[in-house]
Amino acid sequence: MPSSSGMSYTPPAAIPEFLIRHTTLRQMQIFEAIVRLGSFTRAAEELFLTQPTVSMQTKKLADAIGLPLFEQIGRNVRPTEAGEELYVSVKRVFETLSNLEMKVSDLKGMKRGRLRLGVITTAKYFAPEVLGEFSKLYPGIEVAMKVSNRDRIVERLNANEDDLYVMGQAPLDQSDTVAHPFAPNPLVAMAPRDHPLVGQKNIPLQRIAEEPFILREPGSGIRDATLRLFEQQGLRPNVRMELGSNEAIKHAIVGGLGISVLSLHTLALEGPDGPVALLDVEGFPIMRQWYVVYPKGKELSLVAQEFLDFAFQIEPRMRSRMQEQWPSLAQHLAEAQPAGRQAVTD
Repeated sequence: MPSSSGMSYTPPAAIPEFLIRHTTLRQMQIFEAIVRLGSFTRAAEELFLTQPTVSMQTKKLADAIGLPLFEQIGRNVRPTEAGEELYVSVKRVFETLSNLEMKVSDLKGMKRGRLRLGVITTAKYFAPEVLGEFSKLYPGIEVAMKVSNRDRIVERLNANEDDLYVMGQAPLDQSDTVAHPFAPNPLVAMAPRDHPLVGQKNIPLQRIAEEPFILREPGSGIRDATLRLFEQQGLRPNVRMELGSNEAIKHAIVGGLGISVLSLHTLALEGPDGPVALLDVEGFPIMRQWYVVYPKGKELSLVAQEFLDFAFQIEPRMRSRMQEQWPSLAQHLAEAQPAGRQAVTD
């Protein structure tokens, strides 16, 4: 019958006695790592186990389930249909246990748990700063950050591999996601410090279209936003090369190979006096936002919710530092959409 606290009673017949007696949480942890990493070897490395131990525990789990959990495709392994079902259930179990661990730690006056953050490549220039501040406030929480390109981060998002994701544009092509505006992400025109256009005011975009241009690779949000601006004025940039790395583009700029458009955050370490200078071009900066993204309907762990709240709290300080470091952009940064709970959904 219901307890005095209002919690529902689970009859003994509903308890999965067979699985409780014949499987272990350690086996489920190993299984989850294999599916997530796509490899027995990588799972063994992550969990500090030998590969024979991983194979043996996985076999015991498969014997308990009564169906194969993996199939070999070339050099890769992927879960069978039974494995996919088990993976969904295992993730729910671990999410529940993580929340329980966090709640118990709260009762003890501590903050413990783990935060897994997936970020697109450009976000690596500021996300560690936010994580560092968060870790100082909650030293008992383990943080892990996976940096990858947009396509890979979208794959991880669809597979729900991390707690939260930081992206440079809301994934409106995904119908089952929630995206909260998090911080300003201005895209700026850049040139080498000794370029003749440096120091000129309100440079026409037509003039920029005549310069050798370095473009991000197809699929990049920065590339899409840049080309869209040129197209709006009936222009096409004089593309000299395409590169898939922000650092490679900056080196190419310094080497005199052309000008480009990147996020202002990519100059965080060099600052306004580095070898790369900003150009005052009409239509720039292109004001965009960083977004904190997660699957719609996902119940965030207590740690993830704590980080989300913290991100909104720290954003004004980040914006102020950017305004101080880049006074020429202070007005644009001040007018940018503030962080908040206004979610962008499809």
